[in-house]
Amino acid sequence: MKILITDIHHGNGGGHVTYILGLIAGLKERCDVTLAVPPTGRLFQRASALKGIRVLPGLYTSRPLTLLREVLRLRRFLARERFDLVHVNGSADHRHVMLARLGLRHPPAIVWTKHNTNRIDSFGQRMRARFGTDGAIGVSKYVAAQLAHSCYRKRAIHVVYHGVDAIHFAPPDAQQRRQYREQLFGHLPEDALVFGSTGGTDIEKGWMLLVQAIAELPPHLRSRIRVVVAGDPPSQDVLATLAELDLDGSQVVFPGLVKDVRPILGACDIGFVLSYREAASYALYEAMAMGLPGLVSDAGGLPEGIRHEKEGWMVPVGDVSALGERLRAILNECPKKLAAMGASARNRAETMFSVPVFLDQTEQVYRETSALRSAVRVARVPDMA
Repeated sequence: MKILITDIHHGNGGGHVTYILGLIAGLKERCDVTLAVPPTGRLFQRASALKGIRVLPGLYTSRPLTLLREVLRLRRFLARERFDLVHVNGSADHRHVMLARLGLRHPPAIVWTKHNTNRIDSFGQRMRARFGTDGAIGVSKYVAAQLAHSCYRKRAIHVVYHGVDAIHFAPPDAQQRRQYREQLFGHLPEDALVFGSTGGTDIEKGWMLLVQAIAELPPHLRSRIRVVVAGDPPSQDVLATLAELDLDGSQVVFPGLVKDVRPILGACDIGFVLSYREAASYALYEAMAMGLPGLVSDAGGLPEGIRHEKEGWMVPVGDVSALGERLRAILNECPKKLAAMGASARNRAETMFSVPVFLDQTEQVYRETSALRSAVRVARVPDMA
């Protein structure tokens, strides 16, 4: 198949960009793949280093005259290249592709991946659902249900979970684990538990809820917990809040933005994602692949990652009291269970959230959507007999 993939991110892009990088790296051996994304983003830079991928600068602005020029340029490109399918990943690129393919003699099918839990009721969404979408992918059942109850309900809707490289993200051996822990915290007591998140330091990611719950524990329990949160360095206001909670840099560590999260997760006993809103979480799936049980909120698609008490634990979103009770239970009852729960988490990551599964399911969506679009085109050709 000949595929065009588009995206709108100029900067880092987070998990959104991780999704597309994993997709193109795997599909380049299966399909003829072109990527058209802003040249100022991490996605463009990282993808340009991959062999077997054509990477082109793609701009998707909203200023009327600029938009018109971009759409006309894209239209000529689509007419010349005759892609089987375009996979769009944002709203602006979706709009441009919709407008560019209108009236083409050989229009490509369009698949849209919804990466977030935002509402789907704008005028633009209704237009894109009606004129610019043949199939839609939700990154969790939660997101797919949103699509099914929206203006996209008449389109083919699929669930495709994120894929992580379970070979790259593998549990460390005992010596590596000790080294990783010492690098972050120095010497730790044997009964210490390290909770880790690589989902970023934005407050909406919920990590402050964990810190608040820890601060309310009695001293003999609180002293056994360490926390590491990778991402942008926290603000001075956040650090001041931690000081008010009597939690300092020896107990809560911020390693900053890291290129390789494995040493962070390798130092941990439990991975946590306590977001207020979350469609799906690479941070959770990577932690599970590293053999860590997950502690998650019940927001969005997070509950689909683990089974409560099997691969981890689920708590009500934003509920510090419930989180504190869960921490007590983990500290008092669960340390002996961590190895078995971690092994179950690893197995679930390999079977549900692995790269091969992600690629196979995405390619199947492509083929089904392209076939559906072709059938529609054939049905619209008048019978000349």
